[in-house]
Amino acid sequence: MLQQDRNDDIEDVSLFDAEEETTSRPKKSKIRHPVASFFHLFFRVSAIIVYLLCEVFSGSFIACMVTIILLLSCDFRAVRNVTGRLMVGLHWWNHIDEDGKSHWVFEPRKASPQDSKTVSEAESRIFWLGLIACPVLWVIFAFSALFSFRVKWLVVVIMGVVLQGANLYGYIRCKVDSRKNLTSMTTSYLGKQFLRQTTGDDQTS
Repeated sequence: MLQQDRNDDIEDVSLFDAEEETTSRPKKSKIRHPVASFFHLFFRVSAIIVYLLCEVFSGSFIACMVTIILLLSCDFRAVRNVTGRLMVGLHWWNHIDEDGKSHWVFEPRKASPQDSKTVSEAESRIFWLGLIACPVLWVIFAFSALFSFRVKWLVVVIMGVVLQGANLYGYIRCKVDSRKNLTSMTTSYLGKQFLRQTTGDDQTS
């Protein structure tokens, strides 16, 4: 009986240690925000599907146009304000000052102590894949509508190019500017450390 109790204790300790190791590992590759990931693709993919199949299932151009524009508008708001902040930790907006100059502003995500500071690789791939692929499709649709003389659909396609292209451009600028700021902050920090070290050496001598 005593030997069996010792074996049970050993097994309990090993199970507890295994669970602790599993929970302590960073889950970088898993989707941490499934709802945001779903809606990041839902609106833009739905707009493309409606554009491709609307003439098959509906003969009303106005109804199709309104549906596509609503989906594109929802996608623009969701990607700019919600999914970008949650999935890649970036948020952008553009404002024009009194002199008429355009200013791009980026905002990195402020992670809480309970939240992991690393961005999920799976979410990052989903975000950038959807952000890049869909505007490319709308550009292809634009050339197709132009060369096939579908003038009424050209207006809808241009809306898709403008709205989704704006998000793509905004997040690219946001990412580039954030890297520039990170580089400048690192350079400034290293310069201060070098200056302090040099000053300390002079005082010692």
